[in-house]
Amino acid sequence: MKLPIGYRYASTYAGIRKEKKDDLALILSETPASAAGLFTRNLVQAAPVRLAREHLRVSHGVARAILANAGNANCATRSGARVALASCRAVAKSLKVPVAGVLPASTGVIGVDLDSQLIVGALPRLFDRLSEDGFADAARAILTTDKVPKMAFGEVPLRTGTVHIAGMSKGSGMIHPQMATTLGFLMTDAAIPPQMLRPMLAAACDRSYHRLSIDGDTSTNDTIVLLANGASGIQPGAKERLVFQEVLCWVMEDLAEKIARDGEGARKLVTIHVLGAKDDAAGTQIARAIANSPLVKTAIAGADPNWGRILSAAGNAGVAFDPAEVDIFLQSVRVCHRGVAAEFSERELKQKMDERECLIRFVILGKGTGETRFWSCDLTEEYIHINASYRT
Repeated sequence: MKLPIGYRYASTYAGIRKEKKDDLALILSETPASAAGLFTRNLVQAAPVRLAREHLRVSHGVARAILANAGNANCATRSGARVALASCRAVAKSLKVPVAGVLPASTGVIGVDLDSQLIVGALPRLFDRLSEDGFADAARAILTTDKVPKMAFGEVPLRTGTVHIAGMSKGSGMIHPQMATTLGFLMTDAAIPPQMLRPMLAAACDRSYHRLSIDGDTSTNDTIVLLANGASGIQPGAKERLVFQEVLCWVMEDLAEKIARDGEGARKLVTIHVLGAKDDAAGTQIARAIANSPLVKTAIAGADPNWGRILSAAGNAGVAFDPAEVDIFLQSVRVCHRGVAAEFSERELKQKMDERECLIRFVILGKGTGETRFWSCDLTEEYIHINASYRT
């Protein structure tokens, strides 16, 4: 694992969380970096989402720092906009950069006022701790109900050298990105102009975070930011940018899968593979319907090969297909053939479904060329316990 050069990272405990563990993270590019962001499509949007979007507009896609806190969403409060701006101004003042060069992000409880002095007062400690080796610490500081930090890395060999990509993300519940509770921060030392960076991020997001659902709830705070500081001195050419985008996608797919694996209360990672839809978008729509079905998710939790629930969920997706031309596979065992039951050993399949990973393949027979992979998890009683006491 080699980190992109030209970045430093830090974390500290600012007192935002009730539990005394780091809740404030700073990602700093040593030089102005091209920046692109994708944000929640929820109508209710947290103050840092609105401000980060505005800063990217004002700066024309250039940033120096990302400031992220956990423990409080800074959303749906009277003071939210003031807190987000005051935090960015304090960082900008310390760095002697324009305030629009600082991108804020928050995650945590909605509707609770956040004291900006907790963040501003913690900044001296945060700057003192900045280090090229602080990546993992920053990744841990942005977690909420997550059990483990999510980190992924990639390298892109190009004609004049190798550039690197590093990504961190958080997310365990309230996950149903529709852009993009999830935060994702990606850094590269490639030199890529802002106008080229956003289409790359959007395309990679379509194949990763947009194919992820834990519980069907889109957060008010979803934020994904990609920084490219050019510290490697390598600017990919037109064809090389396609290679870079593919590696970026792999990194983001890795992060999305890790979020699904760590879903609140989850015991099983569920991968849904849809083949034969009219196009990829239709396949994704079917996969999302299967992933969000509580009946499918609880069947997976109970190792119950109830394929009828999968077929029914797909039929609710709003995509036209002939049920009589559908095969369904669970753990590579065909359980449905042309819309009716196939012969299989239920006892043997239940044993396979007790494994930590479950693969659902939904195949529409015919001439459709769409193909989609989608990530989710099972639904257990622990999800209810976690979310019934989240605020308290």
